[in-house]
Amino acid sequence: MDIEYVNEIPDYESYANLRLYVGWKIFCKVQMEEALSRSCYSVLAKLNDEVVGMARAVGDSMYLTIVDVIVNPKYQGQHIGATIIKRLVNEIESNIPKDGRVLISLISASGKEEFYVKQGFKIIPDEESGPGLRKIIYG
Repeated sequence: MDIEYVNEIPDYESYANLRLYVGWKIFCKVQMEEALSRSCYSVLAKLNDEVVGMARAVGDSMYLTIVDVIVNPKYQGQHIGATIIKRLVNEIESNIPKDGRVLISLISASGKEEFYVKQGFKIIPDEESGPGLRKIIYG
């Protein structure tokens, strides 16, 4: 199986399909398309022309959040997710200006924390950070 990794933002249909494959909700199409267009970085895993995995980062160049780490369950367990994260982080790192720095954060799906630890992320709270917090607002 030849997976191709590309630095591209997915189209709405590919994004929605991946979300459905893993049981995530589909939200307002307009909002989802706008969110995709505001991605700072995005890596897709493609098999032939089908998007089988993705992750993207959003933020302001100093602080980035990795979101939408998704691999079609049919292709999980083949290191696609790890490769996507590695390529995404490498792309971010290659764009850090001299003497700059970037803080990358993410919220792991429950039970997936160790996957991210293997990719070099630290579970918080830790010696430098308190616990993460979030607030969801529905319209």
